[in-house]
Amino acid sequence: MVGKYATETILADATGIARAARILRDGGLVAVPTETVYGLAARADDDAAVARIYEAKGRPSFNPLIVHVQSVEQARTHGAFNPTAEELARKYWPGPLTLVLPRCDDARLASSVSAGLPTVALRCPAHPVMRQLLAECAFPLAAPSANRSGFISPTTAGHVLASLDGRIDAILDGGPCKSGLESTIVAVRDDGRIEVLRPGPLDFGTTASADGIEAPGQLASHYAPSKPVRLDATEVAPDDFMIGFGAIGGDCTLSSSGSLTEAAARLYACLHEGARSEKPRIAVAPIPEEGIGIAINDRLRRAATPPD
Repeated sequence: MVGKYATETILADATGIARAARILRDGGLVAVPTETVYGLAARADDDAAVARIYEAKGRPSFNPLIVHVQSVEQARTHGAFNPTAEELARKYWPGPLTLVLPRCDDARLASSVSAGLPTVALRCPAHPVMRQLLAECAFPLAAPSANRSGFISPTTAGHVLASLDGRIDAILDGGPCKSGLESTIVAVRDDGRIEVLRPGPLDFGTTASADGIEAPGQLASHYAPSKPVRLDATEVAPDDFMIGFGAIGGDCTLSSSGSLTEAAARLYACLHEGARSEKPRIAVAPIPEEGIGIAINDRLRRAATPPD
C-alpha cells in the first residue's frame, strides 16, 4: 500500500476542517489532532473505511479501535451506559478518557471497531479541531494513533508524515498535541466496577491484569522505536542516545525541572528523536511511578519490550 495515496497536509482552519470532513465522508483516511496524540480517523459507521485504518497501520485485526463521538448523547447510541458510566462521562468528557462499555445491539458502527468483542471503546475528545471536525461530519470517527502499528505515537503532523506518508489521504495539522499520551481507558462493568485497561493522563489507580486484548494499548510490545530501549538509566554508555529527566541530562530531556506533566507531553517527541539518531540504543532516565508517571512508565516498558 506504500505510495497508494498522495498524502496532503491541510491547515486546521475552517476551510481545512471542511476539506477533511469531505475526505472522511467519502470513506478516506485523515490524521487529526487530539489533546492526547494524533489519531488516524475514518468514519466508524463504514466497514470499508475502518478496514483502511487496519491496512494503513498494519494493525492486527484483534486490536479494537476507539470510537470518537461529539457528545454523551451520541455515545449512548453505541454503548450501554450504566450510572457509573454516566457519572464518568459527565465528569471527564470532553477529555482524555475512553470508556469501554457493552456495545448496543443496534449500534450503527462497523463491526471491526470492536474486533469481535461485545464491547465498544468510546471517547468524547476535547481538542477544538477534533470537536469541530466531529460536528462537521455528524458521524462518529474511529481514530487509533496515526502511526504504523506498534511504533512510536505521533504528537506532531511531522511525526505522522514520517510514518504514514503515502498510506493515508491527508493530515489535518493542528500543531503539537498538549498531553502527549494516549487517553486513559477504563472498562465499566455491569456491577459498576471500574477497571483501568490503559493508564493515561487521568489517574484512576492500578491497571487491571490483562486477560486478552480488550482495549487499544494492551499489547506487550508497543509504542516502540526500531532500536533497543534501556530504562532507569543513571549512567550513559557511549553508544546510548540518552533521554534525561530532572537532574539527569542527556541528548534530550523529558523535563529538566522534573515535571511529569512536561515529561508526558515530550515523551514521544524524545523517542522519535532517539529513533532518528545515529546511536544504536536509547537509554531513559528513571521516571517516578506516581501520577501521570505511571502512564509514562507503562509506555516506556512497552517500548522496551522486544516484539514477539
